[in-house]
Amino acid sequence: MYQDHLNRSAGSPVSTAPLAAPAPLRVGLLGLGTVGGGTLAVLLRNAELIAARAGRRIEVRRVAVRHLPRAAATLARLAGESASQQVQLTDDPQALISSPDVDVVVEVMGGTTLARTLVLQAIANGKHVVTANKALLAEHGSEIFAAAQARGVVVAYEGAVAVSIPIIKALREGLTANRVEWVAGIINGTTNFILSAMRERGLSFAAALVEAQALGYAEADPAFDVQGTDAAHKLTLLAANAFGVPPQFADVQAQGITALDAADVAFAERWGYRVKLLGIAKRMGGALELRVHPTLLPADHLLAQVHGSMNAVMVKSDAAGITLYYGAGAGAEQTGSAVIADLVDLARSASLPPVQRVPALGFQSGAVQAMPVLAADDVQSAFYVRLDLSRPDVTAPRVLQTLALAGVQVQRMEVLPHPADDAQPCLVLLIQPLALRDLRPALQAVEAWPEVLGFASVLRMESLN
Repeated sequence: MYQDHLNRSAGSPVSTAPLAAPAPLRVGLLGLGTVGGGTLAVLLRNAELIAARAGRRIEVRRVAVRHLPRAAATLARLAGESASQQVQLTDDPQALISSPDVDVVVEVMGGTTLARTLVLQAIANGKHVVTANKALLAEHGSEIFAAAQARGVVVAYEGAVAVSIPIIKALREGLTANRVEWVAGIINGTTNFILSAMRERGLSFAAALVEAQALGYAEADPAFDVQGTDAAHKLTLLAANAFGVPPQFADVQAQGITALDAADVAFAERWGYRVKLLGIAKRMGGALELRVHPTLLPADHLLAQVHGSMNAVMVKSDAAGITLYYGAGAGAEQTGSAVIADLVDLARSASLPPVQRVPALGFQSGAVQAMPVLAADDVQSAFYVRLDLSRPDVTAPRVLQTLALAGVQVQRMEVLPHPADDAQPCLVLLIQPLALRDLRPALQAVEAWPEVLGFASVLRMESLN
């Protein structure tokens, strides 16, 4: 039968004309700083490989910047003089987002004011948008995603969360069959570097921060990182994709590491724990926990093994179980890699009807609904508590009695010398799981005693199993 088919078709003319090359995906780049430069560098270096995977070339046609001479020098360095002449530089972002030879606008300028205006205008002009701006989407995502849906364009943002880790794609596509129970991760490289330095070398927070700034891991103004805001932005987007909720940044309870004492890091290590700044999004019945805070993890936990500026995200879902995603959380080309992954997805799917594309938050828009978020005082966990005492022999038993009368169960206690002052005794306690509102009154009563020096140090503990 197969030979008959060959015989019948032998006389049929076969076209040998080459297929027309598909049109390139034309990119306009808003910003050519660290992330913009990294994106362009990878696009140019791996152009043929990227085209082979995308099915067509991805070409940067226009770049909008504040400082034209500096950008021209960057282009010449990355692309060479001849190639850089094919890219139009402008200091007018409006011209870029309205240009007919731009299919997709890549926003890597940062900020939430001008970036929001330009992204919304690009969408109104029918442009797809790729951004690595986690603050923009955490704070204005609902507005931006709604505008994109109404216009039938895509807003993609893999580079906004954990940079080199494809966690958005994992949640939206790889785990699409799963009911996610919780997401937890180290999603800020600056704070993880600081905490690693405090643990490994006994540095104070202030000393570790200075080192992080000297090495370029922390900005001159590190507030967004060390106060937990950056992690809260990223957690907002993780929760939206995990649970089918709109970005609820205002509901995230964020506590940074600025008040963390090196003594607590050392005592945690002594008892087999490590302190990490975690972002945790957890489904609790019909409500969510959305929280960022320093957390004690068992030292042998996978997330406790994430050192330096690296990031890692762990997801617990019903079918896949626990999955872990690890990689660099910052870097020019690392972020560029994630941005280009979004561009490749667009190159493959831009011509599809909107209903056939992956939804912006992994759920069809009609299924995205806000959920109530538990207040910090209502979230239950185990706790680590440190009290500095003047007379531990007398005070420690009183502390235990006061806690017991309040219904607070102590799992472990020990009186230890403060690492920075051997003459200062510390009472260290591990408290069985309860709500913070049930622990707080007993601690406030104890803190009022004259033999208790200052306020209690209180950190949550998680097992994440």
